[in-house]
Amino acid sequence: MRAAVLHEIGQDKLEVLDDVEAVGFGPGKVRLRIRATGLCHSDVSAMSGVLPQPAPFIPGHEGAGEVLDVGDGVTGLSAGDRVLVCWLPACGACPSCKRGQTQLCLAGFMNAGTPNFKRPGGDVFGFAGTGTFTEEVVVGAGCAVPIPDDVPFEIAALIGCGVTTGLGAAINTAQVEAGSSVAVIGCGGVGISTIQGARVQGAAQIVAVDPVASRREAALRFGATEAVSPDEFADAKQRVTAGEGFDYVFEVVGKSATARTAYDNTRRGGTLCIVGAGAMDDNFQVNMFELFFDEKRILPSMYGGGDVLRSYERAIALWRAGRIDLESMITHRVRLDGINDALDQMRTGESLRTCVEL
Repeated sequence: MRAAVLHEIGQDKLEVLDDVEAVGFGPGKVRLRIRATGLCHSDVSAMSGVLPQPAPFIPGHEGAGEVLDVGDGVTGLSAGDRVLVCWLPACGACPSCKRGQTQLCLAGFMNAGTPNFKRPGGDVFGFAGTGTFTEEVVVGAGCAVPIPDDVPFEIAALIGCGVTTGLGAAINTAQVEAGSSVAVIGCGGVGISTIQGARVQGAAQIVAVDPVASRREAALRFGATEAVSPDEFADAKQRVTAGEGFDYVFEVVGKSATARTAYDNTRRGGTLCIVGAGAMDDNFQVNMFELFFDEKRILPSMYGGGDVLRSYERAIALWRAGRIDLESMITHRVRLDGINDALDQMRTGESLRTCVEL
């Protein structure tokens, strides 16, 4: 089958090959035919080494498709079912799951160390235990979440990661209050979803911050009340909040420098929400006096900070009701052969989300 493979960490191009085989099918597993997958910045971060991932590997974790076969012991799924790929399934038995913090379950991460593909030259890993830049993939049954028939594959793919992450940051983690002021730093697919989440929650002012003009323009279409470049952020803070700072600031880049900017633009007693996935050696620093004196809440948000199955259902309900716009987030569509062009468009900020149709 065909798949896009990164041979070594640090390479910026994928090779589309036709000699890849999905392996590992058996009890508790399902084989999926991927129909659509989105490009998430985490894929690029894994390729560059910012996020840890063994290589060679197939990127992609934001996918949807059909069940081809189910292994022994799998219930609730049958061949032909339409599903989205959950890259962080809950095991239901670990301490995090028992506390109701299923987004912190580590079972899914353990899968990342087991190859689920192979080529004549050896084993190939799937990013985050999945790997959706491919025609077929074998995953644990918990990674295949049934979707209603009226949800297109490309919409389901977005819900599988970026939309759930951004909406959840605003709704679950920060719990944005109606009438509040919000700033979102980084307006790619996840940032746009965060903006939509803040709008759903009833924020009065939503300031989008991004260096790319096309992303600022997009942010306004998705609910931002204004959009500024990073150089204009201080003026926006003064104008919108009289210099006090925003009630909520979301960092959706994954860098300590932008996290520090976010902290500085959060009002005393306000909330800084870290959504971006950054590198292990990039340290965010605050001094002990300001930490105590400013009483700013620093809230990391992992995969939307809540039960992902409930978050999927909520995203579908909001989309059906017209409360969030998911179709317009897909700015580019490519086939698998165009994957490298799509990656370049993501790196430059030209695209919000690219749908790879398989």
